[in-house]
Amino acid sequence: MSVNELKAYLDIHRDDLKAQAQQCRYVPQAIRGKEIPKGGGKVRLLGIPTVIDRMLQQAVSRIIMPRYEYMFSDYSYGFRPQRNTHQAVQLSLGYIHAGYCDIVEIDLKGFFDQVDMCCCCNCFIAR
Repeated sequence: MSVNELKAYLDIHRDDLKAQAQQCRYVPQAIRGKEIPKGGGKVRLLGIPTVIDRMLQQAVSRIIMPRYEYMFSDYSYGFRPQRNTHQAVQLSLGYIHAGYCDIVEIDLKGFFDQVDMCCCCNCFIAR
């Protein structure tokens, strides 16, 4: 389904979709995999969700983000509102010029392959 078809779909299926999400019965559809080039001849697999799954992800994000954003470190820049890679690099350069010798970058690649989130209480459960 395309983004342009979403409204018509929701006009018909909104109540059922809402009930599934509220009762933890919604099952996301399979993502479409697309390989994108990475440095050094490597590729990265990009997972593209369906239009409905992306819409639901955004809806959940809009509820959760204001609730938890304040808890993140001021030094965290990944996937944060009003923050980007350029700002992180600029801050790092400032620390280098101030005489600091170590900068730590942490990539959570694979983290969500190892845990499930409980939809009832939002806790993480190790697989």
